[in-house]
Amino acid sequence: MSKREDRIAQLIELSNKHDNLHIKDAAKLLNVSEMTIRRDLSHAVSYPIYLLGGYIVYNKEYNTISQYFMSAQQLRNISEKRHIGRIAANLIQNNEMIFFDCGTTIPYVIEHIPAQIYFTGLCYSLNVFQALQKRGNCKIILCGGIFESDNSIFTLINELSPLDVICPSKSFISAAGISLKGVTCFNLPEVSWKIKAISRSNTNVLVADSSKFDGVKSACFAQLADFDIIISEHVNDKYLSYCKKNNITIYQ
Repeated sequence: MSKREDRIAQLIELSNKHDNLHIKDAAKLLNVSEMTIRRDLSHAVSYPIYLLGGYIVYNKEYNTISQYFMSAQQLRNISEKRHIGRIAANLIQNNEMIFFDCGTTIPYVIEHIPAQIYFTGLCYSLNVFQALQKRGNCKIILCGGIFESDNSIFTLINELSPLDVICPSKSFISAAGISLKGVTCFNLPEVSWKIKAISRSNTNVLVADSSKFDGVKSACFAQLADFDIIISEHVNDKYLSYCKKNNITIYQ
């Protein structure tokens, strides 16, 4: 992530917490000039913030948009995703075959895998493929097909895929919404990959920050009981109770 992207991420979090965030105050908090903040905002047209009368405004309607914008999502809840990534990476053992789902939390898992671990990574999204490329001890299997630019994934052009013949030891699955009614995502093209991975993996790990809980998005691909492990920075009592009854391990 560039310095500008990091500042935009901080501005998003600050403006979401403070209704009246003046550009002067934002500049002081980030220890940069007002001009730097203005330049950053001029490059933030795809994100839920904008400048209005000297104030940085958070667009509260942004979260209701059904379109999943990868560029915006990767700047949200960064500290939570890093925390989740560190915990998840410790579950990966030497010489394992691992399926990595799409999304913006998964690269943080890959980033924190210990350098001495040799593993094979199976993926179907561009950002995850790029994260795996940085790992010298990783053999990559990319499930190819038609590239979908909205969420940077590849979709099948025929019925067969590597997941039809490979049984991963673990699958790390992301979600946009988690509720007792089901685990959901925004995009239908992701569903078939997620279902295949969950059905063939020995251990299924759901990785999601706490903002995803009690949310329901348009495409349902699993029930909570389909997962063996859930990793988040915080899980409330309702879900802790459900997981205890269903023998799901929680890490937070």
